[in-house]
Amino acid sequence: MKLVNYRLLYDFAEERIGLFWKDCIVDVASAYKEYQKTINAPSIYTLPSNPTAFFAQANVHIELLMNAYKYIQANTVKATYKMEDVRLSTPVPNPSKIICVGVNYADHVKEMGSEISPFPVLFSKFNNALIGPEDDIHKSSLTEKLDYEVELALVIGKKASKVNESEALDYIAGYTIANDSSARDLQKRTVQWLQGKSLDHSTPIGPWIVTKDELQNPSNLSIQSYVNGELRQSSNTKHLIFTVPFLIRFISELITLNPGDIILTGTPDGVGMGMNPQSFLEDGDIVKVEIEHIGAMQNKISQQ
Repeated sequence: MKLVNYRLLYDFAEERIGLFWKDCIVDVASAYKEYQKTINAPSIYTLPSNPTAFFAQANVHIELLMNAYKYIQANTVKATYKMEDVRLSTPVPNPSKIICVGVNYADHVKEMGSEISPFPVLFSKFNNALIGPEDDIHKSSLTEKLDYEVELALVIGKKASKVNESEALDYIAGYTIANDSSARDLQKRTVQWLQGKSLDHSTPIGPWIVTKDELQNPSNLSIQSYVNGELRQSSNTKHLIFTVPFLIRFISELITLNPGDIILTGTPDGVGMGMNPQSFLEDGDIVKVEIEHIGAMQNKISQQ
């Protein structure tokens, strides 16, 4: 399943959890109610319409929705909307934590002039940085070196603390795409990266979350980025230095992960800072990021 956070263009009152199906958006809460009626089930449990509430118990709610998925596939749900009638927002709008992994592909380590670390390099972002798959990336007036970074992102589905690596994938709700836009001049002016990594309105995530039942192996996915149609990054998640199961184990030993938390797993080589000559993003540039079995996301750079 592909889960989205959407708003109707003619009714911006609220964001709702939806399901991308046959180039349309199906409202999850409404579809689940329809399904319950068809099986004459009492409405003991309804699915929340609010995306934050949905991902607060992500795996529980996804399992319930799976029961209705065949019904959705076989029937036309009343609350179904064409893509031109909706706007997609950040799939998980209010994660309690956004944990990022730096220099996690060997070729990217090389192009950045770094050395492979014996432990994952972790840093954080905040919710102010997150934007949806159709939003502009804001280029702050503070930076002259805004860069792009396509990354596989995972969403935690249930509370995870001191997780065994062999069981790590059970704690995932699904996978999505992130563009970890980075202000390199701000990032590099101190030993801590935060100020270059969490600028307002700088990190698009989306376009949806592919649930783990449809993407069971995150360790062999092609991953690309394009700037104005030019291929810049092209690799595969099999080249991750620290794999997804390893990262969940490692991070959960340090920090308790909650449903809805997001982990960005790192970017491959081909970033603008690693080019000769270096090439950074300018106002009006279009950045497309793409990951196999998930999809693609395209955002424009907007000078602020």
